[in-house]
Amino acid sequence: MAAAGAEGIPPERVLRELSDLWITLDKQGRDEGAAGVLRACTLTLVVLSEASDDAMALGETIAALMPEHPARTIVVKLSGAAERALAERVYAQCWMPFGQRRQICCEQIEITVSDAALAGLPSVVLPLAAPDLPVIVWSRSARLFEMPPFGAIARMATKVVVDSAGFANPKRTLRQLAETARSGVLLGDLAWTRLTRWREMLARLFENRDYLAKLARISSVRVVYDGEFATSAWYMGAWVVNALRGAGVSAKVSVGASSGPASLSVELAGGGFRVELARQQDRLVITVDNAENCTNLPQPGDYLLMREELGIVRRDAVFERTLASAARLAYATD
Repeated sequence: MAAAGAEGIPPERVLRELSDLWITLDKQGRDEGAAGVLRACTLTLVVLSEASDDAMALGETIAALMPEHPARTIVVKLSGAAERALAERVYAQCWMPFGQRRQICCEQIEITVSDAALAGLPSVVLPLAAPDLPVIVWSRSARLFEMPPFGAIARMATKVVVDSAGFANPKRTLRQLAETARSGVLLGDLAWTRLTRWREMLARLFENRDYLAKLARISSVRVVYDGEFATSAWYMGAWVVNALRGAGVSAKVSVGASSGPASLSVELAGGGFRVELARQQDRLVITVDNAENCTNLPQPGDYLLMREELGIVRRDAVFERTLASAARLAYATD
């Protein structure tokens, strides 16, 4: 472990430590009878987390992501209102594919930074990023999104991933996210990613010709939510209304808090036709008129959500359009 004061961490020192690490790993692998070590990297993943975050759970998530999305990972631990300081260490995540004798390893750098030193973070991280590869910033800190240095941190990234489910004010968050997207930052939101299965299931329903024939009857969309599903609810309402509008159907939408057993539900209704999707614990209950069907819908963890987001290193036109619509929709209800 090395530490630095206000002057920051010399990136060249960290890069030397990484070089020494690879030499040591390769020697160890050969001494143990393996065929050396393969260095794998397709992107730089910068993870911003609070010092109080569950380090073991986060480490397991990163390790699970590496075989499919091998990356140079820079874990930045936010130490809060401590003395202005930076500290770092380097290590590696390794695995051996079944039936092979060579380990595959990904580099990891851990940096601890106080709030007072956040402004200097891009000047430390950017020289450490893997050359000519995407830089994905995964911000797990709700308070960081509200802080002035977040803008500079976001601009250094190819893509920024947040989870608005943990933010205190959903409407304000949607407006800030929409403004950030309009500024040119490529965004991902895990509150939106959680809706992938929902959107697939709803779209699949209307592959039924009988249901599709009744689509024009829909005149209202109602979304209700409980607790952490607030921003997901606004996303869902905006996405459904946009999809209906694209099919030539105009519908009024309402989004509100739930008083029933469902933590999130969306209902499309009109002209004697009704479709509802509702999450009840780990089940998705699908109702069409009076016919009800249930399917398993476990709450996806960070690994599944980030695996999906790391596979999208480009503009997601559907998400960006939905985000803009959700922000307008949320403030139109005030």
